[in-house]
Amino acid sequence: MAALDELALRRQARRLLAPWDQPGSPGATLGLVREGALALHESAGLASLEFGVPIGPDTRFRVASVSKQFTCAAILLLAAEGRLSVEDAIHDHLPELPDLGARITIGQLMHNVSGLRDMLELMRLGGADLSHPCRTEDLLAAILRQRGLNFAPGTRFRYSNTGFLLLGRIVERVGDEPFGEFLARRIFTPLGMTRTRHTPSIAEVVPGLATGYMPQGEGFLRAQHGFPLGGEGGLVSCVEDLALWDRNFATGRIPGLAEALVAPLSFANGRPNLYARGLEVTRYRGLRTVDHGGLWPGYKTCFLRVPEREMTVIAIANHGGIDTHALAHRLLDAALEGTPGVHPVPPMPNLDGLFGRWVAPESGTTVEFAEGPTATQHGVPFPLAATEDGRLAAMRGVFPFTVSLPEGDSLTLETDAGTLTRFRHAPAEASLPEGLAGTWQCEDLGATWTIAPQEGGLAVQVRGPVASAGPWPLQAVEGDAFRIRTPGTLFQGWVDARAERGADGRIAAFVVNGARASGLRFLPA
Repeated sequence: MAALDELALRRQARRLLAPWDQPGSPGATLGLVREGALALHESAGLASLEFGVPIGPDTRFRVASVSKQFTCAAILLLAAEGRLSVEDAIHDHLPELPDLGARITIGQLMHNVSGLRDMLELMRLGGADLSHPCRTEDLLAAILRQRGLNFAPGTRFRYSNTGFLLLGRIVERVGDEPFGEFLARRIFTPLGMTRTRHTPSIAEVVPGLATGYMPQGEGFLRAQHGFPLGGEGGLVSCVEDLALWDRNFATGRIPGLAEALVAPLSFANGRPNLYARGLEVTRYRGLRTVDHGGLWPGYKTCFLRVPEREMTVIAIANHGGIDTHALAHRLLDAALEGTPGVHPVPPMPNLDGLFGRWVAPESGTTVEFAEGPTATQHGVPFPLAATEDGRLAAMRGVFPFTVSLPEGDSLTLETDAGTLTRFRHAPAEASLPEGLAGTWQCEDLGATWTIAPQEGGLAVQVRGPVASAGPWPLQAVEGDAFRIRTPGTLFQGWVDARAERGADGRIAAFVVNGARASGLRFLPA
């Protein structure tokens, strides 16, 4: 890249970071790796508001789920030595896990097709949000309580932190050393990643670690997080170290990982799964991309590779309101400007009739569309972008979501494994199903939900194995479908629910479906 091109790109990066280059604001850091060099590294905002410390080249961040590719790398190193196989059943190495009626492999954990319910969502629906103090034993207990799956292994995609916590424990069992020590010895030290480490305890003092903040009104609060971190998201790192990791994809200094981490695993129906091994492999503007995001209270990360252009963008923030996925893609757009073979951004189609709440009649699942355009599922809003075939797709990383424009009062949503779901406009007014008030129990959560009247309707009080929560208000959708609002540290979420009736027409149970844990059945206490 010519010197003047580098100058122009640095100025573009500074422009992207400008909203957080102001007193009293946390911020972000951006890096661009090009042809084996860290061509750009710009930062804005404060690593510590309390002490006025700016974000700089040495600042470390919690990179959350960007850790997952390293967990998969550890498994692959053990597999290359013949100490395990990705086709091994997880019970071969973790015999204490419950029998869920299906064989689940190590490989299925890595590709997020295991069907295992996500432990963080199980904890949240049991009353323990990420801000609540929690132990690894509590997370494992949530996993061991399960008597069902989201789906049959290999048939669908559902992002599951459970799988990666278990992968980390398999590395410890087979490697016979703590997970963090294995990563340091086999990956970080050989690659010179001296500022990267695994931090299972959030109380651990990490030199140079930026404090995470959440926006509140015109100011910020320190992000609260009380959960331990394992193979699902325990790394602290920085732009330079992730650039060194990226370099290994080209040099193969640690051999075999570059190809193995992006190896695909199709669904049982033959459809491709975009999620490889701790990395998503997809396309952007006609180019193949390999990426993953990270989200933890007060921290966001995007690690975005474009192999055919020898280019990687790294965006990390300690500001919970920054969309690092969008930030990384805007810097990528600037770097690709004027280069041949890059598709233009498709124009936005006519969005008439899209906005509002939609419901899938059979399951009671809901989705909302608004100006932007944005979609919201389970309380999490995400931007939509036009696709080349005239539909809208989610711009949020590893969550397959492509929606066709409405045809009258219905639209079709395509998700994983080519699954098509028909939605219709939810009515403007609805009533909650009669008979929900009372005390209900869910065996898989180990929790009791008490539904009782509150001003304006009904609400849930949760008593779980670790914590209590509530009141969570209920909201009518249509017929026997309803929502439960579930406020949390990261977002003001909801779960979708549907009542089940007995032969006498009364509610005998209800089933709750969240983003990463579905089919949770509640029976009268």
